[in-house]
Amino acid sequence: MNYNQLDALPITVLSQFPKPDREKVKNLLAEERSKLNRKIVVLDDDPTGIQTVHGVSVYTDWKEETVEAGFREENAMFFILTNSRGFTVDQTAAAHREIARNIAAAASKTGKDFLVISRGDSTLRGHYPLETEILREGLEAQTDKRYDGEIIFPFFQEGGRFTIDNIHYVKEGDFLIPAGQTEFARDKSFGYKSSSLPEWCEEKTQAFYKAEDVTCISLKDIRNFEIDKIAAQLKSVAGFHKVVVNAVDYCDVEIFAIAFIQAMLGGKEYLFRSAAAVTKVLGGVPDKPLLTKAELVEPGNKNGGIVLVGSHVSKTTQQMEELHKSKYPIEFIEFNQHLVLGEGGLAQEVKRVVALAEEKIKTGKTVAVYTRRDRFDLPTSDKDAQLRVSVEISDAVTSIVGKLTVRPNFIIAKGGITSSDVGTKALQVKRAIVMGQIQPGIPVWMTGSESKFPNMPYIIFPGNVGETDTLRKAVELLME
Repeated sequence: MNYNQLDALPITVLSQFPKPDREKVKNLLAEERSKLNRKIVVLDDDPTGIQTVHGVSVYTDWKEETVEAGFREENAMFFILTNSRGFTVDQTAAAHREIARNIAAAASKTGKDFLVISRGDSTLRGHYPLETEILREGLEAQTDKRYDGEIIFPFFQEGGRFTIDNIHYVKEGDFLIPAGQTEFARDKSFGYKSSSLPEWCEEKTQAFYKAEDVTCISLKDIRNFEIDKIAAQLKSVAGFHKVVVNAVDYCDVEIFAIAFIQAMLGGKEYLFRSAAAVTKVLGGVPDKPLLTKAELVEPGNKNGGIVLVGSHVSKTTQQMEELHKSKYPIEFIEFNQHLVLGEGGLAQEVKRVVALAEEKIKTGKTVAVYTRRDRFDLPTSDKDAQLRVSVEISDAVTSIVGKLTVRPNFIIAKGGITSSDVGTKALQVKRAIVMGQIQPGIPVWMTGSESKFPNMPYIIFPGNVGETDTLRKAVELLME
């Protein structure tokens, strides 16, 4: 990875902040959360946003009856998988207009107030600010809400994403690299330059919101437990201006959440653009141990499993190389996505790979199907065109699972768009329950009765999460 070493921070910086009284924080947060009395609706732009929670529902469409079902659940929070990171700008706008309309309708029918969290990528990729602007516009038009601010909160400890002095960092080995210097900032569809979150807000909104007008919640105030000061900062925000929250640990999210709830109870309204940590804290989801093989593998199923790898970030490639070192036998099958350029090329490649994978799985062998590591990019600056080709490739790759006639012992999908398409298109899941995590930040769905493989744990492995050996450890756990 190319980055300026002078801008990188040693990982040891994370332990240099004063520790708060965690018991005091948790007790006060529980007290404040009990007063919130709102349904928390999390819109997930790919299926990895559930990587910190368990025991909550994920719906894979946003029809009015679906959203209403979420509002009528006893749980305080539910997720809607939009998969909008795989959408064009027009598709994203249309989807979020419909979502806003259906949230407003469900709230009216059930008589419940709500809080919307737009869960985006912890490395700052996605349709921002489009999604939250459309949501604000739609919800203000159809309810009596008027949004005072938007909270930018990409902290995600499990994935090594931290915000210090308003700079967002990505953990790489023993260093924290400014996000704007990582490969994620060079994303063909969602690239950016700024590591400073106030400057990122200005960059992404094309200077509609200026960096100097962004309200920043400092780590110093958080760790000094300056609840009243933070709440006052939040209450001073108006005109949908942006609020950046610094955080390096879950205690920072918890302390901020106390002040945030107090501001909301004082009559203020906010939308969130956040990573996955906020959902766990505001939703009151307790910690849970990592899932075991006994919870994930069906007794008596002698078939092999399947690992489907679509992500092309360098971390995924490193994890793939490490998977080759597994102590258990795995059959590796390359899928040549470059055949997208030839008529019928992808269809023939799917047919070849499905036949080979089924043959191996039936004999009890686990297969790893992966796209060629030399990424395919169109020679164009048209971001939507690039996205359309990426989706065409993803559809082909994920159809491999949909065409299987044998039930694998387990399914792992690697990459955000890949895992979403496997869940919604190949497995045809309409509603899943989040079981928990197999490794930190690696969530697992329990598929519904309507799916291709009912009541089957499905492992959703983000492309940009984990250490080099995390994929190998997850696969070996399932094979041991």
